Amino acid sequence: MSLFVKICGLRDADDVAAAVAAGVQAVGFVFAESLRRVSPEEARLATRDLPADVRKVAVMRHPADSEWLAVLAGFEPDVLQTDAADFKKLDVPDHVECWPVYREGGTGFAVPDEGVFVYEGPKSGSGETVDWTLAAKFAARGRMLLAGGLAEDNVARAVRTVRPWGVDVSSGVESLPGRKDHELMQRFVTAVRAVENEL
Repeated sequence: MSLFVKICGLRDADDVAAAVAAGVQAVGFVFAESLRRVSPEEARLATRDLPADVRKVAVMRHPADSEWLAVLAGFEPDVLQTDAADFKKLDVPDHVECWPVYREGGTGFAVPDEGVFVYEGPKSGSGETVDWTLAAKFAARGRMLLAGGLAEDNVARAVRTVRPWGVDVSSGVESLPGRKDHELMQRFVTAVRAVENEL
């Protein structure tokens, strides 16, 4: 089984190049309140040399439709990732994938029959893991991207327990808050590729 890997919270072209070299399938840019927040223009410049087979993900949380449309126009993402309830009020064109986020401890879980969804803790980018046993129940129902506190030293255990469709990492590949470490990115992906052979 091949696991989908997304690295989130990237900020510049060097980070993107390192993520691509590590072998990820998606790169995420944060447009919500965060120390990793970037502008649509910064994200567009960072991804100008991105291979076509790597998805560009706009990561938001409770955006106004005007905020989303500014990101759509300025960044031209392949994917919008935001809390599941947000999609009810946003104008998302058909060519943009929707990745709803379901948060541990939240209500209204309606795992989609098809498409990707993200499972993480109450606060994105906090480095806190979720309850993997609980997450496994949702992973069995669809294409889950497991997020929350993943790093090189625990991703194998997380994958064995949850058996997600893919994994999403941000703070676990940083040397300082908000600063990606290219070696840690490579080591994280290597750890994922090692465990996927067991699935």
